[in-house]
Amino acid sequence: MMQRVLIRVLEWLGGHELGVLLGSLIVVAGTWGFVALAGEVLEGTTRRFDERMIRALRKADDPAVPIGPAWMEEAGRDITALGSVTIIVLVIAAAVGYLWLDRRFATSVFVILATASGFALSTALKALFRRPRPEVVPHLMRVYSSSFPSGHSIISAVVYLTLGALLARTFRQRRFKFYFLAVAVVLTGLVGVSRVYMGVHYPTDVLAGWTAGLVWATLCWLVDRHLQRRGKIEQEG
Repeated sequence: MMQRVLIRVLEWLGGHELGVLLGSLIVVAGTWGFVALAGEVLEGTTRRFDERMIRALRKADDPAVPIGPAWMEEAGRDITALGSVTIIVLVIAAAVGYLWLDRRFATSVFVILATASGFALSTALKALFRRPRPEVVPHLMRVYSSSFPSGHSIISAVVYLTLGALLARTFRQRRFKFYFLAVAVVLTGLVGVSRVYMGVHYPTDVLAGWTAGLVWATLCWLVDRHLQRRGKIEQEG
């Protein structure tokens, strides 16, 4: 019995490319990680760590003032805006416009659906957990929704990683693929860190948002690969 199961697993592995296998591993591991982290947050075991990290980013004598030079606060607002609805919609509109000009209509629809589903995922998870926003330090910007997970982190991961993957597959040279994916990762990371710096999210909110966004972006990539093979989406350049 076990021998037959092992043979079937090996046959399945042999019939799939390494990227798909790694993507599947990311989805499974990421989902497990998110569930585990959510459990810790609900039990309150991360609260002390979260509050300590937020306080570390503020001046000891005045928690309303963030650490660093004066320009860093404005830079934080600019960076956090990269994960806002307004900027994300503009980025997607620009990307879809380019794809239409390039006659990659199926890919443009896929990008829209990936983004819309990312927003839906963020909204659903926030409604499920309903974690209050941090009250450890004053917020440096207005917020309107619950805290866990970070919506900016989810959306930036879904959008920038998806666009990075789409750009990467238009080039055959590895250095270009690495560059676009690296830029996507850096942008996603900066947006998440800025949310903690602004005092509007706990670090675990951001970590959960990154994890959920990575899982969703990877799922989108796996679907994209499957549709490419079936001829439903334009092939790689």
